[in-house]
Formats: sequence, structure tokens, C-alpha cells
Amino acid sequence: MEIDKAIGESDDKRLKTKYNNAIFVIKRALALYSIEEVAFSFNGGKDSTVLLHLLRAGYFLHKKELSCSNGGLSNFPVRTIYFESPSAFTEINAFTYDAAQTYNLQLDIIRQDFKSGLEALLKANPIRAIFLGVRIGDPTAVGQEQFSPSSPGWPPFMRVNPILDWSYRDVWAFLLTCKVKYCSLYDQGYTSIGSIHDTVPNALLSVNDTSTKDKFKPAYLLSDGRLERAGRVKKIASNKNDVDSDSQKHEVLLASVIAVGDEILSGTVEDQLGLSLCRKLTSVGWSVHQTSVLRNDIDSVSEEVDRQRSTCDMVFIYGGVGPLHSDVTLAGVAKAFGVRLAPDEEFEEYLRHLISEQCTGDRNEMAQLPEGITELLHHEKLSVPLIKCRNVIVLAATNTEELEKEWECLTELTKLDGSSSLMELYASRRLMTSLADVEVAEPLSELGLEFPDIYLGCYRKSRQGPIIICLKGKDNARIDSAVQALCKKFKEGVFVDVK
Repeated sequence: MEIDKAIGESDDKRLKTKYNNAIFVIKRALALYSIEEVAFSFNGGKDSTVLLHLLRAGYFLHKKELSCSNGGLSNFPVRTIYFESPSAFTEINAFTYDAAQTYNLQLDIIRQDFKSGLEALLKANPIRAIFLGVRIGDPTAVGQEQFSPSSPGWPPFMRVNPILDWSYRDVWAFLLTCKVKYCSLYDQGYTSIGSIHDTVPNALLSVNDTSTKDKFKPAYLLSDGRLERAGRVKKIASNKNDVDSDSQKHEVLLASVIAVGDEILSGTVEDQLGLSLCRKLTSVGWSVHQTSVLRNDIDSVSEEVDRQRSTCDMVFIYGGVGPLHSDVTLAGVAKAFGVRLAPDEEFEEYLRHLISEQCTGDRNEMAQLPEGITELLHHEKLSVPLIKCRNVIVLAATNTEELEKEWECLTELTKLDGSSSLMELYASRRLMTSLADVEVAEPLSELGLEFPDIYLGCYRKSRQGPIIICLKGKDNARIDSAVQALCKKFKEGVFVDVK
């Protein structure tokens, strides 16, 4: 069979691994279900084109093992489903019908919505499993495994996902290595094809030449697979979790800081990151609710993250991030949110650019992130993006210099997208006095009642040293008013401003 032969002759070890794993899944499904009980959902896109040829190869190898014959593939009896839509590109329709004729597909054309059409199809046929070209990174991939039952409320069938862990690069490596036809739109700069209403050529493939206006390079020349969907037109929706600067103008936001590392608890390493992070958060007006140091244990991380994320506006966690057995932070965060760790194609592309061939193989443990809740925060100064899981920020810094860089990028990013008030600096003043604690205790309590929007804090650098009173808020005028009100309660000159 030409597909199996082409892969066998390839020097691409990663592609061979991906291919062999996909073929195993296909052969497993064909062993579990009869040919009448399986179907293939084909939509003419690059992913389902890959799956078409994998199914042809898998069916050939399955039959070959059963009959011990070396004969060729005379037919492909797997029922093929095509959901035809009026909003589909004409090129997609043309390619689909051409492929059906070329490979003698038993094509069932459905002109209803996916769910209704599927219900009618399964009612009329004994289909128990459907092969899908779903990849991690697709919106529908969340929570799926290579064999996953259909979702509640849908007709019952087994979803079979042979290429679930394939990347954009893997898809094109397969298509080009096997030299199979694909939809012509991919040669016109389209990298991810939806409907005619939400798909345009990927601007990153635009040819920068005045003599070739509106010309684009083919999709396989997109070097960065994480930007595959840059050609999809996105709808801008409001985020209910966004911080409204007006409604929360005087609200103090709470942060929690979590360090993960046995080396900190044993005293082998001094934790400088926690101290630095608390200072940075305080400088931009956040109140640090709690700091904690945890051992390298998934359950310990999970329990602490779950507790802090429900009481704080933002949780910052560092340490325990990487491929070592002791790096349990991301697994703990995933468990706290009740999700699994899954390969993230976009993050894997960053790692591939960073560590090159060390990032090859069937799976890259460092590229597994909490599924369905992870947002990657990109910045040109960072070699890999920051990881944000709902209201948990995972920092990769191992020293204060790296933290400084990540913090700078984080605050710039929150300025750009308006999703956080991290950059809304608080006004603050510090007063020093030689008064005794008992002399300032009651006046400060009264001041707190009079100015509830002002944070009041007191500390001494030494037991015999002066008291330092901190006043923080989001309004300079309010801070000044609070200072004046406090000074009126005492003789002139009792309080001195501290820079």
C-alpha cells in the first residue's frame, strides 16, 4: 500500500511514531467493531484528508493481518459521512466529491446540522463508532481521548480520534511525504478552513511583493504551527471576569503566592522569589492574602491551589515546572480544576523552537498543560509564553532576574488586553513616629472606620525603633485626606513622611 510504503521510506522518526500510533488506534477500532458498525466523518480539510489516507492504510494492514495476504487494496468499504453546508467553500465541496470518486468512498451526504443529521444516520444504520480528524488544540478536543464516548445529549457512539496528538507540522509532514492531493485552498494561504464567513488566508503567509498583490504562500510553509488559526476571523466577546476599572476603582484585589519545592522546605535553597513577588504585587496595589511553600506533591499543590483560587482574585505559583519527576506544579493545577493534562500543540511549537530536537518523539511531557482552561500569554521578550489557568498564573522563573523579566512582560500584557488591574498603581504614603503603640492604636482604628477604602498597616524594623504607618489607596486625594485627619489627632510634627 503506497501510504505505508511512503512512511516506511521516510527519515522522519517523529512522523513514523505518529503514523504507527494512529494505525494502531485504527486497527484496534476495526478489531472492536465490524465494518458495518464504523463510519468516517470527512469534511475535505487537511486533518480529515490525513485521516482518510490513514484509514485506507489501516484497513489494508488490518485485512492483510487477517488474511495473511499481500494483495492490494481493491476497495475501501468504510461508510463516509459528509455534512454539506451552504457556507462551505466551493473548493472544499469539489475536493470532497473528487476524493470520493478517486478512492471509491461510500459517501453519505447530509444536509442537516451535525447533531440532527447524525441522529438520523445512526437511527437508520447500525453505526457504533465514528472516526474523526480531531486534534488537540481544536475547540472540540477538550476532554477527549483516542476512544471517547459521545457527549451527553448526543446519540450514543464511540468517537475514535487516531490523530488526536498530531501537530500542524505532523499533518503537513504526512501529506507532503505521502504526496497525496489536498484541497487547493491550502496552496492559496489558508491554514485552517471553516466557513466562508469566518475564514481568510493567513496574513503570515502573505507575499511581500507589490507586483503580486493578494498572493500568499502555501499553508505548509507556515513555520509556526501555533499560528494555524490566525486566518480565522474571531468574534470579540466581553469577558465577565474582566476587571472593570470604574466599578472596582476602590476595591482591593487579593493575591496569593505559592512556592513549590522540597529544596525550600529543607533550607537548601533560600526563597527570594516569594519576597520579590510580594513586593511587586504590593507596589501595584494588590493585597497579598497569603504566601505558602509546598512540597513536591501533586495532591498538596492541588489542595492549596483549589483553596486559594476560590478566595483570591489571582494566584501566583512558581517552582516545580519542567520535565523532571519532581515537577508537579502543572499536574497539581490541573487536578485543582478537575481537568487532565493534555498535549498543547501551540506550547509544543514554542518548545520546539527553543530546544529543537529535544522536543521530538511521541509526546513531549513539558508541552502538557491543563486542558481547556489554559491561556498562553505571549510576549516578544519571552522565549515561551506565560501560562494562565483561569485565575492562576504559573511562573517559570528560577531566580529574581528571570522573575523581573516575566513580571515586566506580565504587566505589559495586562495593560494591552485590559483584563486585569495589575497596572493600576496605588497611591501610598509612609509616616514615621516615635509614639508608643498604645498612643496610636485607637486613633488608627478610628481612621480605618473613617476611610474604609484606605489600607492601613503598621510595623517596626526593630522593637525599640519607630513605628512606620503605611497608607495605600487608589486615590491620592483620599490618601492626603487620611494623613491630614490622622495628624489632626496629635501635636504638630509627631509624624514624618518616609520616602
